Amino acid sequence: MSYQHDQPESVQQLFQAFEQASRWIQHHLARILPLAAGAILLLWLASGVYTVNPGHKGVVRTFGKETARTDPGLNYRYPWPFQRVDIVSVEQIRRIEVGFRGSQRVAEEALMLTGDENIVEAQIVVQYRVADPSKYLFRLRDPEAALLAATEVALRSTVGSMTIDQVMIEERAKVQGDARLFIQRLMDAYESGLVITEVKLQAADPPDAVRDAFHDVVRAREDKEKLINQAKGYQADILPKARGEAQKLLREAEGYKEQRFLLAQGEAARFLSVLAEYEKARDVTRDRLHLETVEKILPDIDKIIIGGDVNQRLLPLLPLTPGAASLLNPRAAAAPTPVK
Repeated sequence: MSYQHDQPESVQQLFQAFEQASRWIQHHLARILPLAAGAILLLWLASGVYTVNPGHKGVVRTFGKETARTDPGLNYRYPWPFQRVDIVSVEQIRRIEVGFRGSQRVAEEALMLTGDENIVEAQIVVQYRVADPSKYLFRLRDPEAALLAATEVALRSTVGSMTIDQVMIEERAKVQGDARLFIQRLMDAYESGLVITEVKLQAADPPDAVRDAFHDVVRAREDKEKLINQAKGYQADILPKARGEAQKLLREAEGYKEQRFLLAQGEAARFLSVLAEYEKARDVTRDRLHLETVEKILPDIDKIIIGGDVNQRLLPLLPLTPGAASLLNPRAAAAPTPVK
């Protein structure tokens, strides 16, 4: 008995189908191989099509050497192993953190010495983008690690040239600006292809052991500055008012001076005119001046002058005024008024 007769019926059917397929392949092999080879070749050639998204650049390498750069859009390269392409974002803003990672502090990066030999804990964020894809890909093995080390060096150098007050309060903007320039110089020297867009000093505090005491000092200084600013504000308010009042008094004094000067000039001119007339007719002018003076003085004097022959008459003068009655009858004027 043969081996096939010992197998189940289903297995025998499977063997029969396999034999039929083998015979069909052997019969049509001459036509299948060119079609399969053509399909494989088309797929291999199609693998060279690639897309560069907006804001990216494609760097084409031929046998490992850069030979071209491609712009956003649909592009083509020779398939592997002839060429390969690396696509790099040149507009994406990336960031690294020095002194912390998320919400965790990294003490070995954050603690540093200031110029006045104090210890400060500084945390900084650096934002950057890729400006030169070729340098970014081929000049450094790990550009981000190099940037992290350069940032730490730049921050320590900048902080080491300032006092702790300058780092924490007075010159925070200068710390950021100096650190940014320092980092950019280092990354340019490394030919990293990176551009530093912004440096932010997140925190600059003393160590935990003296932090509360230092904050008390800072608050005291802030209160001092507040009082100084208030005093300057009061000064700026009161000084203009005082200057305005002084100018007002000066203008009033100048007006009074001008008025008195003009009056004096008028009086002098009047006197000179009278003098000129007096020189022409002294007697007449003297009499006229005497009469004018008497006219000015006598209306204000309560006095009556009578001649000696008036006393001979019965009713020499009708006492129309209280002063006249007292002059005619001094006793009556001196007598007390009877009480009713």
